[in-house]
Amino acid sequence: MSTSALRAGRIREVWDAAWDRGDVDAFDDLLGPDYRRIGSSGDAQGRAAFKDSIVATRAAFPSLVTTIDDIVEDGDRVAIRWHSTGVHQNSFLGVPATRREVTVSGATFARFADDVIVEEHVTWDPRALLAALGIISIGQDQ
Repeated sequence: MSTSALRAGRIREVWDAAWDRGDVDAFDDLLGPDYRRIGSSGDAQGRAAFKDSIVATRAAFPSLVTTIDDIVEDGDRVAIRWHSTGVHQNSFLGVPATRREVTVSGATFARFADDVIVEEHVTWDPRALLAALGIISIGQDQ
């Protein structure tokens, strides 16, 4: 099996374990100890903070399912296009439960060193989540 297929398979397994089942420690074998996750706004998280954010997200959206739509690899770089769907059952970032089903999508651009991810850049639109929760409206004539 090619390195590319092995990496894609590992990514899918770990994402399923962490995002869909809440086993965030599955990331320990995929993310390096000095891992950095950089968001669209430039904020950075280490591995522990990233895992904590998944736990918090899953607490608010216990039915969360994250689907990897595409994985494209080029050398030590991997692009992952994904979408997540879940029902807002508990408070999230101070927003009381709305009981609404939401879907958000984004892309993660990872850099490997040897067999672990050392850095990711993640892009998604948090306004889409807020709009799906009914907190704001976007893209509509008012």
